[in-house]
Amino acid sequence: MSRNSLFLVSLVVDTYDRAKAFYCDGLGFTCVEDVGQPEGKRWVVVRPRGGEGASLLLAEATDDAQRAAIGNQTGGRVGFFLETDDFARDHRRFQTAGAVFQEEPRHEPYGTVAVFADLYGNLWDLIERRKG
Repeated sequence: MSRNSLFLVSLVVDTYDRAKAFYCDGLGFTCVEDVGQPEGKRWVVVRPRGGEGASLLLAEATDDAQRAAIGNQTGGRVGFFLETDDFARDHRRFQTAGAVFQEEPRHEPYGTVAVFADLYGNLWDLIERRKG
């Protein structure tokens, strides 16, 4: 039987270093790879610490069309869903790192959630799933 999984999602950013600092130093992601490529490009992959699932490929914008997509890759919709095992801890940490929460935390049947905008304005759900 074959097996497929989504393991990497591109995120267009202004600069590799600024994005890497926000996600790794600010949000606590792990830098999995940071390798130089031809023409000054880099292969920069980050993922939530201890997390399973897809990682982010930080892709530095190289032209006007790509720069225009920074922060709006999903047309203003929540495009990323980050699961946490401690909502309160990560909510505080993300605010300190510069993430802007668009709402107060809500308690839904599936768990605690709040929408936040990252450094670029991309919308994320921070979710702690209800146990059981």
